[in-house]
Amino acid sequence: MPSRFIHLHVHSHYSLLDGLSKVPDLVKRAKELRMDAIALTDHGVMYGAIEFYKECRHAGIKPIIGMEVYIAPRKLTDKKPGIDAKNNHLLLLAQNEIGYKNLIKLTSKAHIEGFYYRPRIDNEYLNEHAEGLIGASACLKGKIPQLLLENRYSEARETALFYERIFGKGNFYLELEHHPEIQEQNKINKLLIKLSQDAKLPLILTKDSHYLYPDDKEAQDALVCIQTGKTMDDKKRLNMTGFDTSLVNENVMLEYARELNCPEAIENTRKIADECKIELDLTTWHFPKFAVPNSRPSDEYIRELTYSGLKKKEGQITPDDKQRLDYELDIIISKKYHDYFLIVADFMKWAHDQGIIATTRGSASGSLVSYALGITSVNPLHFQLPFERFLTKKRPTPPDIDCDIQDSRRGEVIEYVRNKYGKRQVANIGTFGTMKARAAVRDITRVLGLPYAMGDKIAKMIPQGPQGSYISIEKAIEINPELKQFYESDAHVKKIMNLAKKIERCVRHVSVHAAGVVIAPDKLTNFLPLQIEPKGEEIITQYDMHAIDPNIEEETVGLLKADFLGIRNLSILGIAKEIVKHTKKIEIDLEKIPWDDKKTFKLLSHGRTMGVFQLSSSGMTRYLKELIPDNIYDIMAMVALYRPGPMEIIPEYIRRKKDPSSITYPHPKLKDILERTYGLLIYQDDVMLTAMTLAGYEAEEADEFRKAMGKKIKSLMVKQKIKFIEGCKKNGLENSKAQEIWSYIEPFAGYGFNKAHSSSYAVVAYQTAYMKANYPSEFMAALMTAESDNTGKIVEAVAECEKMSIDVLAPNINESLANFTYISDKAIRFGLKAIKNLGTDIVDTIISERKNGGIYISLEDFLIRVHSKNLNKKSLEALIKSGAMDAFGERNQMISNMNRLLAFIKTYERERNTGQFSLFGAKAEKKIVLTLDPTEAAEEKQKLIWEKEMLGLYVSSHPFKNISGIFAKVTANCRDVLDKQITAGSNIYSAGIITNIKKIFTKKNELMMFVTLEDATSALEVIVFPKLLKKNPEIWQEDKFVFLSGKISDKDDIPKILADRAYEIDPNNPQSVLKKINHHVDNGESQDKTTARDIFISVDAKNFNKKMHTDLKIIFERNYGKNRVYLMVQQNGEIRKIVTNFYISYNNEVQRQIEELIGERNIRIKMRNNLPIYKQ
Repeated sequence: MPSRFIHLHVHSHYSLLDGLSKVPDLVKRAKELRMDAIALTDHGVMYGAIEFYKECRHAGIKPIIGMEVYIAPRKLTDKKPGIDAKNNHLLLLAQNEIGYKNLIKLTSKAHIEGFYYRPRIDNEYLNEHAEGLIGASACLKGKIPQLLLENRYSEARETALFYERIFGKGNFYLELEHHPEIQEQNKINKLLIKLSQDAKLPLILTKDSHYLYPDDKEAQDALVCIQTGKTMDDKKRLNMTGFDTSLVNENVMLEYARELNCPEAIENTRKIADECKIELDLTTWHFPKFAVPNSRPSDEYIRELTYSGLKKKEGQITPDDKQRLDYELDIIISKKYHDYFLIVADFMKWAHDQGIIATTRGSASGSLVSYALGITSVNPLHFQLPFERFLTKKRPTPPDIDCDIQDSRRGEVIEYVRNKYGKRQVANIGTFGTMKARAAVRDITRVLGLPYAMGDKIAKMIPQGPQGSYISIEKAIEINPELKQFYESDAHVKKIMNLAKKIERCVRHVSVHAAGVVIAPDKLTNFLPLQIEPKGEEIITQYDMHAIDPNIEEETVGLLKADFLGIRNLSILGIAKEIVKHTKKIEIDLEKIPWDDKKTFKLLSHGRTMGVFQLSSSGMTRYLKELIPDNIYDIMAMVALYRPGPMEIIPEYIRRKKDPSSITYPHPKLKDILERTYGLLIYQDDVMLTAMTLAGYEAEEADEFRKAMGKKIKSLMVKQKIKFIEGCKKNGLENSKAQEIWSYIEPFAGYGFNKAHSSSYAVVAYQTAYMKANYPSEFMAALMTAESDNTGKIVEAVAECEKMSIDVLAPNINESLANFTYISDKAIRFGLKAIKNLGTDIVDTIISERKNGGIYISLEDFLIRVHSKNLNKKSLEALIKSGAMDAFGERNQMISNMNRLLAFIKTYERERNTGQFSLFGAKAEKKIVLTLDPTEAAEEKQKLIWEKEMLGLYVSSHPFKNISGIFAKVTANCRDVLDKQITAGSNIYSAGIITNIKKIFTKKNELMMFVTLEDATSALEVIVFPKLLKKNPEIWQEDKFVFLSGKISDKDDIPKILADRAYEIDPNNPQSVLKKINHHVDNGESQDKTTARDIFISVDAKNFNKKMHTDLKIIFERNYGKNRVYLMVQQNGEIRKIVTNFYISYNNEVQRQIEELIGERNIRIKMRNNLPIYKQ
């Protein structure tokens, strides 16, 4: 039976930080209330329209798409403070597709041209786009209710009739709202009923729902507090808790209509629901047409471009090439995707022509057509990449080509696309930032006025899921006993978490997607709503990827989505190429570099991977050193394997590479497929090829097989197993062999990787390694330029340059360019842009004048020649403190004479402007002379402080450098900790200088600190708890040298040290600290001795099972140190020595733990000079 009442005024969480209801929950609740229709009317936006439409359709409910718009008091372009900040609400509902498209136009106009505090339209624009819309007078903030509240009844009547004329007779309603708790609303409802009778205008009754259930009221109130920055105990804030806005059942509304004696207000909601009939086409794709030269057919043009492109790249087209090209082209053209390929090829070609590094990632590399068109840089035939991983005849969705662009020039490519296809047809895709579990907890803690430390503690107890997957608050309570106990034992904690659960995953903000750009065949507003990016000026879509891209959801608006992901390493490549071109006059074509370059593979094998794409982590570096790669396929495999899960296969991969006799294949027919991976199954694509080779699968069947393996759905796997084994048997395999091969393939479901993606990334990895190996100074200058906004990366790069025997020099007024500057193969200088307080204008002026007039020969010469309003005290101090002016004098003298420098500039400028320097072209006889008062030279320590202040790091030296060697054998450096080279939970020593301190108070009102510890390699956070702070408070000061011990924590995925002991280092006698450490060693308290040793652990092969291996590994990982571990495995009277990758600390406790596993007297220790210390 149809509902008598329909909710026509409903807000979801897309009414940002105002509505609480998530769309799926909203529709589910409507279903529970047995409503056969419902509206969505968010504030000024259509963010949720497509999601709402689909959810309703799937639930068997009629979706009514609407919006509560903001009406400007005057024109939407008027934005005068104090006048135009006010606005009124108006409810709009779409009757049909025309109304839906008018809603799109209205919200887009409101955001792009009418935004002033709120996205506003005006009555004039509404009048032009009212067709297909039903209007209603809205809440108390509507114009008509406002006039009635001000006792301006006749004006209210005129306004109501005005809107009736706009929407048409019978299409404008006066809106009664069910809020009996609000006295003003009761008054307005009576006046609206009277107005309805006087003006003969129909009525509707609404609830203006903002949440689903009455007990959601407090959570919705918390959302509003988050939006307004208030706390819930603030009596002056906006407060909606005095009335209910839940999604009530129809009986509540029927009863209220009887009280008002307005049954027609209920009946009209049903009438409107019946009139609203929207059928959105969410299955058609709307691709723009590519403008082919001379108006030729695009299918002919793509064939011509493809063949000519491949011939240009490869020199000739082989029969295999032709067969593959024709096969791909037939599919692409038959599915009408050729315009899409031409569009992508066009902007990629333009990017390459401009010297912009651009490539692709993902399955597109499996297309030879894409390679021939210049879209990808990988020939799929060389890498054995099947096209079907990318596209098949039966694939229901279009192909997805993801483009990687050097991030420093990504905007140029997007602007080209905008100019080519029209600014009204191209926009960045919007995305929604939602409140994740931890953020929700912290926000709720704040609005409840509870201590930050409490919310922070709860938040940190919510774990991250595997591989960064999301864990909800509910799930966290379930899996973390400590959190559950905290939740159940503390009333404040329970309240925080209960409220946080309700706001969790509500949309908090809208931003621009990192990569997605949409291209339409016509005006975008014919397909979707637009707005301005809240924190920028870009036009973005109000719909996100899920509503736009048919590759993400089956039902979407179906526009062409192009991915332009900015990649930092591509910027490094692009900048490095330009530096080489400028300094060595060599034009490098990255697609034509040799793929067997010995320098490149030597660099990788030696672990010099800092800055190399995908290969720079410490774990990856360690494996590369063991592997000693010598071909691109090794790099491909490492890219695929270095992930949780498949990482366990890496040792076997290395073993097989080093020992070819150990290589085996599941079946001889698979040798051609698995030869490059030494018989191991690593890639999803190879699973496809295996099914085709052994079980006779067609290419499309093989792709379905791959998908089933990837989804790990048991029912699909069972079906595929039967099909695979039967196929193998038909191809001559015994049942037992087919079962054996299935058993080999099945575990693959847990780790298979996209081979095309691996090949794409391997190529970029090789290219970056090639540039670093062959043009090291140019590469590092490019890296530091690209990372100039990341001080941590610059510190790391400087340390890497030192290892490469490249000097990184302070900026120099006569040598530095704007960015990091290549000086020679052994020297790089900081660029002038790296200096803080030095603007672009003054940098450009300095460089331009030097280029035109030659180098600056003195301080006086510099001050005379650089004419800029920005050459002032701030910029001069920055140049001097950074070391850029060292050639002109001593830093402290120049800074101490700053007033003289400024007076000289002022005097010179004044006399030049009055013409006293040159009368009728003759030189003036009197010359202004700059003289400086003598001062004491700055100490080394002061110079380093200035460098840190102006450049963000120490350049000429490091205050800890001279003494770091003393502690090298016993401490872990900051870089190793940050790179996760040391396992979380390990106890370590570390030493360095304190560069920053943040103080907070705990719940018990005790002081604790977050301290930044820096050594010559990097900097990391040290957490100093109250207990340690009370022991030696005098240590914790900036610029002090400290030696500390503690445990590594990686909460929030950022390694840090939880300090448990600390000692101040005397810079004049740093060795004294080691005596204190040795005291603890002698007492068995410490993690390690001061001298690095080799630890030999003897085990019997019969007892060395998986459990013992795991238990030993846990001990090793928890006790990182400087002592290398060797396993001496005894078997059949022989001893096999295994060199492990573990370095551990060693003390009485560690010895006890190991002996519990392997027995006593099985540990032997040697000094690194091979002199034994003792045996046990």
